[in-house]
Amino acid sequence: MKIIVKIKMLEGCSDLAPRKAHHDDAAYDLRARIDVELPCAASTLVPTGLFIELPVGYEAQVRPRSGLALKHNLTLTNTPGTIDAGYRGEVGVIMFNLGHEPFIIHRGDRIAQMVISKLPDVELVEVDDLSDTLRGGGGFGSTGKK
Repeated sequence: MKIIVKIKMLEGCSDLAPRKAHHDDAAYDLRARIDVELPCAASTLVPTGLFIELPVGYEAQVRPRSGLALKHNLTLTNTPGTIDAGYRGEVGVIMFNLGHEPFIIHRGDRIAQMVISKLPDVELVEVDDLSDTLRGGGGFGSTGKK
């Protein structure tokens, strides 16, 4: 069953509409609306010109692009960024430059990818005890090397 997701682009930004590079891709490419310099060791909000209306029960996750990470040490500060069904503002991408030099983003550059997913219908139930497991409360590296 195909799900309809409504999008609106800022005036003059229809060329930046999200699209998949290949029909079988999992994610839609998000593009920069403006030219912006990403300074080293800092987060920068990059606007996309995209507004989205997700159906209730769905979310969009904004994720880094692997090529930008590998070749230019760029990532997203809050990865994955979540877009909720009730949000109607412009989608922005919080980019972080881990490199040693400023990096220039140009209007139209693919800066992130967006995956749209159905959310499960979940009910949280408060209980007095949880079941035991082999791992228990171990976390933060408890299963790997020391």
